[in-house]
This record gives sequence, structure tokens and C-alpha cells, in this order.
Amino acid sequence: MEIVEHKIIARIFTDLPEKFGVPRQSGLVENLCGRIVFDPDFRNPDAVRGLEHFSHLWIIWDFSLAHREEWSPTVRPPRLGGNNRVGVFASRSPFRPNSIGLSAVKIIKVEPETPEGPVIYVKGVDMIDNTPIFDIKPYLPYSDSKTDATGGFTDSEKFSRLNVVISPGVTHNLDDNHLSTLTEILANDPRPQYHDDPTRVYGMTFAGHEVKFSVADNTLTVNNIIINKIDSSK
Repeated sequence: MEIVEHKIIARIFTDLPEKFGVPRQSGLVENLCGRIVFDPDFRNPDAVRGLEHFSHLWIIWDFSLAHREEWSPTVRPPRLGGNNRVGVFASRSPFRPNSIGLSAVKIIKVEPETPEGPVIYVKGVDMIDNTPIFDIKPYLPYSDSKTDATGGFTDSEKFSRLNVVISPGVTHNLDDNHLSTLTEILANDPRPQYHDDPTRVYGMTFAGHEVKFSVADNTLTVNNIIINKIDSSK
């Protein structure tokens, strides 16, 4: 089998250090932000010249926590409840022959010259903190937007959202923007689709906080938000 090497050109830094809780597609949580910092060999401001004139970009990245020696021709998409299989190439599963992800994100701003080199701020991300990036390309509406596109099995499966309630007495020091973003993440139901146990308490890490929650019927209740001293000291 022919092997082609790809250079890591940058990394994206986000508020999600673990897979659990990451939106399943880019743009689902519009205000989930990321900061793209280039590796030293690619810290040339000329490389991002003109990018500030675009509204969105494509990120081609590595599913760094999904590397496997073997691959399967079929996968179980969460959208189908985690029980039905489709072909791996008819899905966006991270478990692929090549662990490559593709995301369309909105550009907030481009800073060509900083102490870290060029830095790109984006939102609508669906990547964990420190995700390696292979390439970025501008999003071109005239060719990339297909108004007559169909979505296969995703068209027939209703996209449900949860009602999010923060229990009385839960304290936190998240600002309004982070709290709103966390609410959006939770509303998209980060649980595996086949989980339906109202007594189970789930946990996820977000912006240096451990968030504990449970789900009953269509309501997600946040039971606790604890400052993660390890993350918050970075």
C-alpha cells in the first residue's frame, strides 16, 4: 500500500479537550470558537495574505484520537441511533482508512503578525483542543454552495434538540458567551444516540470546567459545573 505523508501546518485550540461533547458537524454550535496557530515552519504572514477578505474557510484536519490500524467498510452513524450501518464513505465517521476531517468554519478575524506568527480566529468549530491541521482553504460560495444538494439518510432522520435546564444552586464562573455556547453544545445532545437512561450522570469538560448532567425525556439538566483546576491553571 502506497503511503503519502502529510505535514501538520497548524493546530487549532478550542474549549473542548476531549471527544465527548464535540459537535458532530461544523456549524452546529455557531459560537464555539477556535484559534488556529501555525507550526514554526509555516509562520509566514504572506501565507494568509488576502484571507481576511473571505467569510469562511475549509479546515482539513486529523482525527488525532481516532487512529486505528484496521478499518471497517461500514460504520454506525449517530444520526441513525448508533444501531444501523452504512458504508464508511457514505458517512462522516472519524473511523476511516485515513483519519481526515473536513470542516467549514466562519472567520472571525485574521491576525497576520503576532508573537505566535499568523493567527486565525474562527467559530462554528467541531474539533478538540490541539487538533492537528493539514491545510486550510477559503470557502468559495459560487462553487462550494450547492442549493440542490440532498443529504442522504440525514434528510429522513429528524434532528432533535434538547431543552437545557441548569439546576437551581449550580454556581459557575463562565461568562455569558461561554455559558451560551455550552448550552448550545448540550442542546445538540452529546450522548451516544443509543443511551437513554434518565438515572445516568454524564460528564464533559468545557473551557476548564467539568460539567455534570443527566437527561430525562427531552430535557437535559445540568447538575453541577466544577472548575477544573488543572485546565484552568494553563
